[in-house]
Amino acid sequence: MQEPVRVDIIVTCKLGFERVVASLIKELCPECRAVPSPMGYMGLVLVEAPTQNIEVLANNIREKVPEAEKVFKVDAECNARLQELGECVKPLASGISSDESFAVRTVRRGKHDYTSLDVNAYIGSVIKEATGARVDLENPDKVVLIQILQDKAYVSIVPGSEFYRKMAPTKFPMYKLYRRMVVTHEPYLGPPDASYVMGTRIGREIQCFEVGKLVVAPVGAVEAEALQRFLRGVIDGQKSRLGIQKKSYGREVHRTEILVQDMYQFVRSWHGKPLIIFEPEGEPVSRVGGELADFIIEKVFREKKELGVMVGAREGIPSGLFRYADFVLDVAPGVVISTDLALTSGLIAIGTAVHDKLLGLDLSDGVEKLAE
Repeated sequence: MQEPVRVDIIVTCKLGFERVVASLIKELCPECRAVPSPMGYMGLVLVEAPTQNIEVLANNIREKVPEAEKVFKVDAECNARLQELGECVKPLASGISSDESFAVRTVRRGKHDYTSLDVNAYIGSVIKEATGARVDLENPDKVVLIQILQDKAYVSIVPGSEFYRKMAPTKFPMYKLYRRMVVTHEPYLGPPDASYVMGTRIGREIQCFEVGKLVVAPVGAVEAEALQRFLRGVIDGQKSRLGIQKKSYGREVHRTEILVQDMYQFVRSWHGKPLIIFEPEGEPVSRVGGELADFIIEKVFREKKELGVMVGAREGIPSGLFRYADFVLDVAPGVVISTDLALTSGLIAIGTAVHDKLLGLDLSDGVEKLAE
């Protein structure tokens, strides 16, 4: 199929779904032309709607075609030359008021004598001069999206909310809390294969959350070979997750330190520091969530103390240690949580209780710096 003479809507989708999306769009609009993978570019469908109201059709695609990831109405089209792009964007700048923020984002397909960053900088200066609006690359009110397909450029002005972000201004980076934690975990000493596999899962968990330290804490004397298998699994699981984080994160990753200490001796050495134990005998997190959040913010963020978190395995945390904990918590009353899920459940419960209160604080008082 040839490319449409005019492009009214650009739809993005997961690779391999181009023909499915094009077919569904044709069902919504039989008179439209929908071109999957134009010029061989996968994940893309170009739509020409000669008789349809373009805005209505775009909304219909958003509502009725879940296979469509993003749906952009094309506001202007021109040749893919920088100067021509600048002239093309100027009339559209009226859609951005002087009290709004904006960002320019460019997706470039094909070979050109400029980069996507060149386009962003040049078009950004054109819009700023025309409107007086401020640039906000993190949380813009409007996004000027420029999609370049070889010798053609398509411009769309869309709300900033169209672009999902993992770390929006309404979120606090919880790894800053988890890095201040020392997790004490009873080793899982079962059959040989089970001990190793359980260890790998726990190793991946502690590294996933970037916990400050993990203390593997047996209760008294244990069989050495079983403990060795569990520890090998923990280390292998941690290394596996750490390697993925280093490749995919756009920030420095904290490597969780792994230690071994008898559980009773750990509690003795932890005297005077904040301590939370997760066991079914405790209070439901939902009942004490507010008190828990205030306690953690005060101790960890303001007093800059480490937070101890204890999680059991097959036998659980000895009840005599409950007296030394500030909180004994039950994540899911009535549910016996398996060992490989217990730590994750507890850490998520703490993060959920604390998160919104952190956002409600005035960060000018130093809480953000204390969290680092």
